[in-house]
Amino acid sequence: QVQLVESGGGLVQAGGSLRLSCAASGSIFSINLMQWYRQAPGKQRELVASITSGGSTWYADSVKGRFTISRDNAKNTMYLQMNSLNPEDTAVYYCRALTYWGQGTQVTVSS
Repeated sequence: QVQLVESGGGLVQAGGSLRLSCAASGSIFSINLMQWYRQAPGKQRELVASITSGGSTWYADSVKGRFTISRDNAKNTMYLQMNSLNPEDTAVYYCRALTYWGQGTQVTVSS
């Protein structure tokens, strides 16, 4: 079983940056696909970015060029670097690995 814990959320002004972390309790070395999702108030949860064990990445069009997903298998941690944030990025951000989800971390971007 894998437990995931997100951190790094907070309140930031538009144009600012945040770095989210997703720490896994067990080894993520053998987990191929890891993902970041977000859910804004009143909206469905949406996939933001994903990364494979080989380092291949995918981004939603809304964050492409602003967000960067990465993982450090030695530290059992995945990251999401978020730059040029805007109010539309306000949401609870979740990490996912296999069928496991973290508890989420709130990101609020003020205009």
